[in-house]
Amino acid sequence: MALGSSGSNVKVMPEAFQAMNQFKYEVATELGINPEYKSGYWGNISSRECGAVGGHMVRRMVAAAQQSLVGQGGGTTGFRGSFPPEPKQNQ
Repeated sequence: MALGSSGSNVKVMPEAFQAMNQFKYEVATELGINPEYKSGYWGNISSRECGAVGGHMVRRMVAAAQQSLVGQGGGTTGFRGSFPPEPKQNQ
């Protein structure tokens, strides 16, 4: 753990931790990142390369979520379709 880090982050879905870790390594391999990370230590990897891995992960997760939403309701309701309507504001 990094110096000064308390480790108090609570995993919302602990069972997803391993899948996310595997996803991170797959993306790093696809991007051709220095293979030193395979030991589990990312300290020798540049910030730019780590950011590229995270950015590609987010891009793929957003695309998967969008595909999931399109598959749920034909794409007409979008993300907000799964939530109740917001109360109207008094003007």
